Formats: sequence, structure tokens, C-alpha cells
Amino acid sequence: MSDVRSVVLVTGAARRIGAAIASRLHADGAAVVLHCHRSRAAAEALAAELDARAPGRTCVVQADLVDAAGLPALVDAAVARFGRLDALVNNAAAFAPTAFEATDAEAFDALMATNARAPFLLAQAAAPHLRAARGAIVNIGDLYAERPRADLVAYAASKAALLGLTRGLALALAPEVRVNAVSPGAILWPEDGADALQQARILEATPLARLGRADEIADAVAWLLRGGFTTGEVLRLDGGRSL
Repeated sequence: MSDVRSVVLVTGAARRIGAAIASRLHADGAAVVLHCHRSRAAAEALAAELDARAPGRTCVVQADLVDAAGLPALVDAAVARFGRLDALVNNAAAFAPTAFEATDAEAFDALMATNARAPFLLAQAAAPHLRAARGAIVNIGDLYAERPRADLVAYAASKAALLGLTRGLALALAPEVRVNAVSPGAILWPEDGADALQQARILEATPLARLGRADEIADAVAWLLRGGFTTGEVLRLDGGRSL
């Protein structure tokens, strides 16, 4: 695949922000490995859409990121299909608003496994390939990692761990591999809904007074992957809400 600019593995790429990231990178000339868990049909549909624009630069891989033993196979599949791996985008996340008192060990561990342990293990598996390519990792964090909500204590902790991982990996993988994070605010409302009052409060607390767009996150990821003198940084895309 000497005609592709780069090969990127994007987790949680079937829908929403992950699909926007994958589409943008593909439009920029990358070969994109689309990871999914339960959304295989959506991932295949996205792959078909991208292949219609530029054939031969997508593949779909499926795995439950909680299954630690299965994670190296995602990297192996990317390298087997395209011959190399230049970048990893850890986008997939588990999100579960739960009252502090109602969060048991199993729920806490599931959030940590998907949101922090999986990105660590994927980075570990990808590291030899990323070092060879002088590549990059972008992790998708969350505003709540640094400004948690009372009903998101465990989720916020898992995303805070991801930001710590970003900074640690930037040191561990330097100088060959750059590692950064994008930390979005409100981009898309949860599909299971958010009450109107909460939505209004979020928008009121956002100086730009609107939701962000998935393509704005994709633009930031594309910029961080292109290169430059940036590593270990967290780029906040929250409309000013963290001020």
C-alpha cells in the first residue's frame, strides 16, 4: 500500500465521533482500520461508503475492548492488511452516568477497562510499529476528566486516567512517537437522551453557546496526527466550558 499517506487504527469508528474521525482521515489519504464492537453493520456501511470514494483503503475489525487478550490482534490485523501502522486513535469509550452510591466494582472496572486499560494495551501492542513509522497516538478524552459531574464519578476517573496515560506515553514513546489527547465538551447528546434542563444548563455554561460538531473533533485529530512539535498535550475542544 505504498500509495497511502498513512495507516490509522481508529477504535469505536462505526458511528458518531469515531466515524467522523475515520472519514476525515480517509479523505486526507489515509488507510483506515475501523474498529467496532457491537456496531458491525454500521462499520461495514461506513467502510462501503469510504471505499466508494477511494477503494482499498479501509478494513473493519471487531473486538470487545474489555477483552485484554484480544487487543493485540487488532494491531496485527491492521499490519496484515496494510503492511504497517502509522497512528492509533483511541476513540472508543464506555459512558455510564451512575450515582456514586450505586456504582459497584464491576461497573467501575468496566469503565476503566474500556476507557483506560484498552488504550494502554493497544499502545503497547502498536508501539513497535509506531516507533518504526515515527507515528502518533491521539486519545479522545473528555471535559469531565478535569471537571467531573457528581453522577459521573467513575466515568470521570476513567477519562482522567486516560489523560494521565497520554502524558506518560508521551514520555515513554519519545522521541519516535508523539502522543496527545483531544478533550471534547458537549459534541453530541447521548443517544439515550439527556433531560432538557440538563441540556440547557450545559449550553448556558458554554461560552460559545452551542454544541460542538463531530467534524471539529476530527479536524483536531487530523492536525495532531500530521506532525509537529507537540506531544503530551491535551487539546480542549469544549467551546470555552472549562474556563
